[in-house]
Amino acid sequence: MNSRLLKYILTLFLLTGLHQLACAQANYRKIENYKPYFGWAHHFPQDWMILRQFENEGKSYYLLVNPQTLQTKTDECDFYEVKAMNIAQARDFFKNTPYQKALRKAEKQSVALQDAGIESGIPKETGISLTADLCPSHRPLDKRIFTDIFTEFQKVERPVPVALSVTGVWMRQHPQDLEWLKQMQAKHEIYITWINHSFNHRVSLKAPLKKNFLLEPGTDMNYEILETEKAMLKNGLLPSVFFRFPGLVSDQQLIYKLTDYGLIPVGTDAWLAKGQQPQAGSIVLIHGNGNEPTGVNDFIKLLQSEAGAIAKKQWLLYDLRESVEEEFEGSN
Repeated sequence: MNSRLLKYILTLFLLTGLHQLACAQANYRKIENYKPYFGWAHHFPQDWMILRQFENEGKSYYLLVNPQTLQTKTDECDFYEVKAMNIAQARDFFKNTPYQKALRKAEKQSVALQDAGIESGIPKETGISLTADLCPSHRPLDKRIFTDIFTEFQKVERPVPVALSVTGVWMRQHPQDLEWLKQMQAKHEIYITWINHSFNHRVSLKAPLKKNFLLEPGTDMNYEILETEKAMLKNGLLPSVFFRFPGLVSDQQLIYKLTDYGLIPVGTDAWLAKGQQPQAGSIVLIHGNGNEPTGVNDFIKLLQSEAGAIAKKQWLLYDLRESVEEEFEGSN
């Protein structure tokens, strides 16, 4: 390879790296025209699926997902070769990827009124994927979850992966708690997958489940989904392709409405506060908003009971995206 070509390749890699770093660190304070937008985007060597398009301070951006790894990112539109599609065309184009297989599985499990969607990750591994919900609450963040997992895992797994289901209202009410979480991530103590948990998380103490939470008549799903993503981006958070229904309540029509946005519903097979015991590969649910100390206490006891296995790397926390990717990689 001649020196001029080598210099060109190194410069290209450097510019690409700097470009991606700048996008990764962006806080989009002036988002306009935020909307679903689907298609294929390519920048050598990777194909991406476009999920959203928006503008910020005169520039156009995409929210994209790597359909093989389920990793998302935002980036400037001009950086890509693009083919626009509708959602059906885009899903068909990427139909053999883990991302689309996970969407199809969620749709097959859409009939249940509670806990529809993906419920477990890697069944072959000893360990769990931890999800903590941040529903609207007047109580402060239960920080024990995050300090304790870091304490237990820092010698064998750092940063420690955790998935947080966040609502728009919680972000608005708890800016200092949100900043504390962002600092833990910035220090590489934890690695957060941000799950959309709706904006308002409305709940009625009287209404039956089939008319409660997001099934409440008059609910604007477009607002509940997109306003939460916008709030994430404005706060410097990266939306994932995952969504958790408030109360884990949905119906088949709502599931299909959700997947039309390219989002995968995440349930649980181990809601600790309800006494459900985690198995290998479980997606564990606790609440980190201060409203469910029982579940947090149970999780801390679980960590303590597994301390020996954690030290030997025989019981680990798994990144939710990697769990789903590995479950569906190579499957039909």
